[in-house]
Amino acid sequence: MLEAGWTGTSTVPSRGLYPHQWSWDSAFIAIGLRHVSPLRAQTELETLLAAQWADGRIPHIVFNPSVPLDAYFPSPDFWRSSTAGRSAGAPRTVQTSGIVQPPVHALAAWLVHLADPGLSRARGFLTRLYPRLAAWHRYLLHRRDLGGGGLVSVGHPWEQGMDNSPCWDRPLSRVTPAPARSFRRADLDHGSPEDRPTDLDYGRYVRLASDYRDRGYADGPGDFAVEDPAFNALLIASEYALARIARELGAAASARQDRAERLTTALVERLWEPSAGMFLCRDVRAGELIPERGVSGLVPLLLPSLPRDLAATLVRTLCGPHFGLGGTTRLVPSYDLLGEAFDPHRYWRGPAWFNTSWLLERGLRLHGERGRADALRRGILHTAGASDFAEYVDPYTAQACGATGFGWTAALTLDLLHDRPAGDRNGVTAIKGGHRG
Repeated sequence: MLEAGWTGTSTVPSRGLYPHQWSWDSAFIAIGLRHVSPLRAQTELETLLAAQWADGRIPHIVFNPSVPLDAYFPSPDFWRSSTAGRSAGAPRTVQTSGIVQPPVHALAAWLVHLADPGLSRARGFLTRLYPRLAAWHRYLLHRRDLGGGGLVSVGHPWEQGMDNSPCWDRPLSRVTPAPARSFRRADLDHGSPEDRPTDLDYGRYVRLASDYRDRGYADGPGDFAVEDPAFNALLIASEYALARIARELGAAASARQDRAERLTTALVERLWEPSAGMFLCRDVRAGELIPERGVSGLVPLLLPSLPRDLAATLVRTLCGPHFGLGGTTRLVPSYDLLGEAFDPHRYWRGPAWFNTSWLLERGLRLHGERGRADALRRGILHTAGASDFAEYVDPYTAQACGATGFGWTAALTLDLLHDRPAGDRNGVTAIKGGHRG
């Protein structure tokens, strides 16, 4: 499947539905590819980072010029990166979007390096990527602290990656949708409308993106600004990875380690909600937490410096009635099973996704929950194969939803097959905290 999606320099998530290069997809794909082709995994990340803007942002889409404009919306002529993004330093030689996605890239780069350190050093892989990754983190920390509390805010649901999560319903309700006649959704040519975001959702996405474009991609508190626990947790995990990369390159790493710990403290102070037993999103404009339980609020379990009592509470919530892991579900649903907005088939409003389950498998293992991590790993592997490597699945029945033959599902399956738990005759110990056990 990954071979079929390979363009020669990167991997498309899905030939039909997503025919370009996506930012966090490429990071997850590189994590899987490192086991079978470390060179291709390095190239995947190098191609993405070659499209970085001068202000440090890594765009969420890098467009393939050979793909017809009408194959995907929003297309390059919507984003107009080379003109609208000129003041922010958009590249002139490639067309990109103007928004970002979760910063899992430094973690991916470190894991790719570990797969073949000799090749990595011979090619100068980390030497070339480190300054770009540092600039990416600098952009997020300096330009996106819209709430003033030290955490990064996203300005569009697409930036967080969980596009139509019910966690966004409240802040999105302030956004006047673009008229339906002003855009045509190409995604419905490849997926069932029941599995996809609604037209109202899309109208609001288009409005937010066009307003940002028309501001020249200048960052600031707009109609939608949310501090998201998963986005910030992935930034923290990548800060730890950057510290390891710095040490590998003979550079000082203590400042990055300290920053990761400060960000973890800020995450707890601003987004932890004891009554929910998990982290919640913060609506920056309203100045309040959003009372919806999404899988995003569990992802901080992958952080090594998370206080022990909070980690234990997250495990109880993960396995309790709201997410049902190990009981009613084999993979982690994207939204509260008991929530009013729960829908088992509609994108991020309930279906289980393989990348978030992969992240939580790492988190469980990191915090000593070996039995639960092993069970989740088995669930991921079984469901991936049984669903034809679906984009996402019904959390109860594991029925395939969205695209099949999906890039990161195939890649993360490869990763779990190669990094196997101790005592499992099919493999070796999974990665903990960025190091192979």
